[in-house]
Amino acid sequence: MALADDGPLALGLAQRRLGLIKAEMAAAAQKAGRDPAEVALLAVSKTFSAEAVATLHAAGQRDFGESYLKEAQGKVEALPQANWHFIGHLQTNKARFAPGLFSCLHSLDSLELAEKLSQRLLEKGLTLSAYVQVNVSGEAAKSGIGPAELPAFLVGLAQFPAIKPIGLMAMPPYDPDPEKSRPHFRALRRLRDEKAPKLKGLSMGMSGDFQVAIEEGATVVRIGTALFGDRGH
Repeated sequence: MALADDGPLALGLAQRRLGLIKAEMAAAAQKAGRDPAEVALLAVSKTFSAEAVATLHAAGQRDFGESYLKEAQGKVEALPQANWHFIGHLQTNKARFAPGLFSCLHSLDSLELAEKLSQRLLEKGLTLSAYVQVNVSGEAAKSGIGPAELPAFLVGLAQFPAIKPIGLMAMPPYDPDPEKSRPHFRALRRLRDEKAPKLKGLSMGMSGDFQVAIEEGATVVRIGTALFGDRGH
């Protein structure tokens, strides 16, 4: 059931789902010998209504992730007290719209994009936290820099001080078996540890594999349907 109903029923459902996900996150962290407080929950609200987001916010969730700028703008205006992240592919010609809407970008994948963002950020007197998206699977259709490009990319990124790199992000190929995602999560963690140890964040894991991602070191998991119900289109 999606969070489409009004009133106590929807709020109660949101609270139950949120509690269940947080309990599963904590169990995965403890299994790996980690402090559950090290892992943040990002509710992926793309395609869900502003009302559904408001319900989950009322249930206690504070961080939300959007993938489409036009859709996100209305939700940010409706719920400015939430903390908004952009998790989709951001085209350079749309970069000027992101500063001021989002506190964090999870899909930084080119220095051209960084330059466009930086120009707008400086105009507004803002900074933006960012995860560098890495294509650890090598899929041609996936966005992200190649693992070997990371050191040079970070050197180039240093010329844009308004952008604050805080970690790496990856999206493994979809597979119903969460264990198939484990090698990709492990590869991202190792890349971070070996090539960018100053970046503490690892944005990885979604509704179907977040437990495995946490076991492999995720600091942020991006969960949509497990919180909101069936995704709208």
